Amino acid sequence: MTIFDELKARGLLAQLTDEEEIKELINNGKAVFYIGFDPTADSLHVGHFMALCLMKRLQMAGNKPIALIGGGTAMIGDPSGRTDMRSMMTRETIEHNCECFKKQMSRFIDFSEGKAMMVNNADWLLDLNYVEFLRDVGAHFSVNRMLTAECYKQRMEKGLSFLEFNYMIMQSYDFLCLYEKYGCNMQFGGDDQWSNMLGGTELIRRKLGKDAYAMTITLLLNSEGKKMGKTQKGAVWLDPEKTSPYEFYQYWRNVADADVLKCLRMLTFLPLEQIDEMDKWEGSELNKAKEILAYELTKLVHGEEEAAKAQESARALFSGQDASEMPKTVLTEADFTDGTIDILGVLVKAGLTVSRSEARRAVEQGGVTVDGAKVTDIKTMYAGEAFDGDGIVVKRGKKSFKRVVREA
Repeated sequence: MTIFDELKARGLLAQLTDEEEIKELINNGKAVFYIGFDPTADSLHVGHFMALCLMKRLQMAGNKPIALIGGGTAMIGDPSGRTDMRSMMTRETIEHNCECFKKQMSRFIDFSEGKAMMVNNADWLLDLNYVEFLRDVGAHFSVNRMLTAECYKQRMEKGLSFLEFNYMIMQSYDFLCLYEKYGCNMQFGGDDQWSNMLGGTELIRRKLGKDAYAMTITLLLNSEGKKMGKTQKGAVWLDPEKTSPYEFYQYWRNVADADVLKCLRMLTFLPLEQIDEMDKWEGSELNKAKEILAYELTKLVHGEEEAAKAQESARALFSGQDASEMPKTVLTEADFTDGTIDILGVLVKAGLTVSRSEARRAVEQGGVTVDGAKVTDIKTMYAGEAFDGDGIVVKRGKKSFKRVVREA
């Protein structure tokens, strides 16, 4: 199976501008491709996972990835998939976030000499002369055509700022610069980026002639991938300080039954033949598939040792044994009243509910256990000593766990 066939079999490719040419480049290791990452936070999250895994797959097949950090475009903000304008960030914040991205990407991509590149579009965007840019690049874009783009149409009712309207032109210019500077002949992006990517392909052809070839590919379900990075409690980060390896493992361990095989195909490096065998699994066997998914992805992000610890802790929790590696909440003296704290306070402090009223409902509905025993009385109290040593394990529902201890 060629690398192109494998990408299709794994469900990663959706729309392509020239399938035969793209197939030729990828299969023969001649693709110099880029994927952009806007540094809107100080960590990548699981919504970026599909792109990182794709870059790794293509690099393993001899192709050269360019990780484009959007230090320049982040000054504006991508309107794609948004109903409101992004908050403005300072240059200092953007630069800090870019450095964090570089460290995390190095776990996936080999940036040694000649194998991959990491560039920042701030290098060419921030020093542009506005009038020259309008004459040189803006002249190639039709406003009428831009307004038909999905990323703009969905914002027209609530208002689209002129600042954001420039984003498509700037992203297109990125592709032109990468093509001219580094021989980049291919771009990948999410399905919500299709219009922006076509703009880049068209700009290259208009400025450099029809013989200049530049390809675009979108990733199937990448918008869904972005949603993967969000939970009711916020984002699932790749930074272990923001999302612990155990929490990361649990996130993937708890994916829906309908999604586990899809995630195994798109995100892991297990052979397709092995994953296809899992298609026959049902019932409790699907839990085994989820364990495999969680372990493989945690190993990819945090290393084999942390993946093994997370898996052991998760299994220990289900078997009622000690789970010292699970994420913990530390109570201070200020959390106690007369040396005690009630179950509602424990749930809120542990982040298992956002309010006491939500905690009350969780208890009354029978969804809370402490050290394996169901708690049904909202007035249940715990003395400070209960949280000494290994503390107590508080569980809400089937998916949310915390070890709660008292500050030493």
